[in-house]
Amino acid sequence: MKVQTILAELEKKHPGEVEYHQAVKEVLESIEEVYNENPRFAKAGILQRLIEPDRILTFKVPWVDDQGNVRVNLGYRVQYNGAIGPYKGGLRFHPTVNLSILKFLGFEQIFKNSLTTLPMGGGKGGSDFDPKGKSDNEVMRFCQSFMLELWRLIGPETDVPAGDIGVGGREIGFLYGMYKKLAQEHTGVLTGKGLNWGGSLVRPEATGFGCVYFANEMLKTINETFMGKTVAVSGFGNVAWGAVIKATELGATVVTLSGPDGYIHDPKGISGEKINFMLRLRASNQDIVEPYAAEFPEATFHKGKRPWEVKADIALPCATQNELCLEDAEHLVKNGVICVCEGANMPCTPEAIEIIQKAKVLYAPGKAANAGGVATSGLEMTQNSMKLNWNREEVDQRLHSIMINIHNACVQYGTGKDGYVDYVKGANIAGFLKVANAMLDQGVV
Repeated sequence: MKVQTILAELEKKHPGEVEYHQAVKEVLESIEEVYNENPRFAKAGILQRLIEPDRILTFKVPWVDDQGNVRVNLGYRVQYNGAIGPYKGGLRFHPTVNLSILKFLGFEQIFKNSLTTLPMGGGKGGSDFDPKGKSDNEVMRFCQSFMLELWRLIGPETDVPAGDIGVGGREIGFLYGMYKKLAQEHTGVLTGKGLNWGGSLVRPEATGFGCVYFANEMLKTINETFMGKTVAVSGFGNVAWGAVIKATELGATVVTLSGPDGYIHDPKGISGEKINFMLRLRASNQDIVEPYAAEFPEATFHKGKRPWEVKADIALPCATQNELCLEDAEHLVKNGVICVCEGANMPCTPEAIEIIQKAKVLYAPGKAANAGGVATSGLEMTQNSMKLNWNREEVDQRLHSIMINIHNACVQYGTGKDGYVDYVKGANIAGFLKVANAMLDQGVV
């Protein structure tokens, strides 16, 4: 395998899909040695089949707003790879959604799902629809129209979507209601469902919890813990919320949150009522964090800036892709950060990752560190199949165990001769080998 040749061909075939190219490049560079050591992979065309999705559905989503105007958005579902189980991956509703972003997310999802050891393939979907500022009835009409196309492609043993940015409990409810009406069955075809109709405890906070569990395992490798540490978190959605809760439980002081409008710095720490206020911020549907500083005068709001300029021991980027750039990484390293653990999908740019790893700071990619969300979705699928519900402690214990096992796999394949763990390499190799070997077993399909 020659990485640069493959990337050049990919860019020629899919021009302008920057996020997709970035995701593929990272994986190929990590697995090159392992791939070349096994000639069976090349003979079976594993790489060529892996980097292209099994299929992509693009469709229009017409809906009517509250003023009676007809609106039209684009909908997508990327079914990337189903070698180890039904396609599994979230739906994202956001104006920035395009095919490049969904292909990057779907490609990452293959390895993330593989790392959980649960039988789940990789997929992703969504729309350029923006739920922000829309009424509940408008969101419902859009979700119902979206599902009118999607329902033919999905099923509990075929493709199981979940939530992502812009798709929370409200949207999952509307989507599931329409699917149930069309398919005339009550099955676990979506995860992130309400507790009254098939959902799992811990699912809303699972990605954030899992990120902190993973970071805690990383810290153990240098004889450190969260106790007494200062933590910078970006975002204020489900992932950030779960991360703040768990980091605080483990004795850390979380001092930042962020949104599209800027970030807040609360040196006294975000805990207790302040964590509850995060829920009110999200429920406001305004997508801003400035009101936090108005509610809690000890906090300051920094308009248009990112939280990585704040001195912190641990950084947990939990917002969106490419939010932490080279300059931000330089700030973190200069301020003595010891661990950067991704709660979002690919939030660090390649240049930032290079700075962090060059400084020998602990760094974990989202495909490993934020796998807690999809792992708990997998646990929800299991509960649905068994027609039962586990209690909160059992789900949390299983999630914790999965994150420890993912960390161990990363250490196994990512530890260098100097003892430094390259979690990117470790995660990519561990995830790739399971999928590649499954593809070998199943022939050229």
